[in-house]
Amino acid sequence: MSADLFSILNVIALGSLAGTMIGLAIGYLAKRPKGGWQSMSGNEKAINCALVLIFSLICIGMLAWYAFS
Repeated sequence: MSADLFSILNVIALGSLAGTMIGLAIGYLAKRPKGGWQSMSGNEKAINCALVLIFSLICIGMLAWYAFS
């Protein structure tokens, strides 16, 4: 199957959305947020950003594998 531009952008958008929701939910369940972005330490901000990025990449990879295989 040929991957057109719309399919690639769709996989990236949906994977980013799903990964962001999963990363934020896991961060919330792990009691990472302290109330607001300004009240968090640098380490807490880095962990939250890493959770969102890692889960976004995982979701994009899974969707790309499913859509283009």
